[in-house]
Amino acid sequence: MTSPPRPTPGELEILRVLWERGPSTVREVQESLGPARAAGYTTVLKLLQIMSEKALVTRDETARAHVYAARVPETQTQRQLVRDLVDRAFGGSAAQLVVQALSGRRASPEEIEDIRRLLDEIEGGKR
Repeated sequence: MTSPPRPTPGELEILRVLWERGPSTVREVQESLGPARAAGYTTVLKLLQIMSEKALVTRDETARAHVYAARVPETQTQRQLVRDLVDRAFGGSAAQLVVQALSGRRASPEEIEDIRRLLDEIEGGKR
């Protein structure tokens, strides 16, 4: 099975709502987007229909109000987006991505510990 296409920024906002809330109706998604994204009901409906056609979401039509759910988990979509970014912007170099990400803003002690733990796992526990 091929991975779904890269979501647009608007589609990604809707996916974030679905990942956070779980399966939701159009109205629930629209209300969850909040005032920062003052999208009307029909706009959200159209985006969800497009996302369904693109296989970004599934649609349950058993109830009167259709219920939409993200087709893939958040982490899978994040990995797909990062892979694409690494390939397009950093010539395939994950190291360059990390260097740019860490030089762009200060990492918290918790984030640094998470990075160390991940590097240890990658190295097989050797330090």
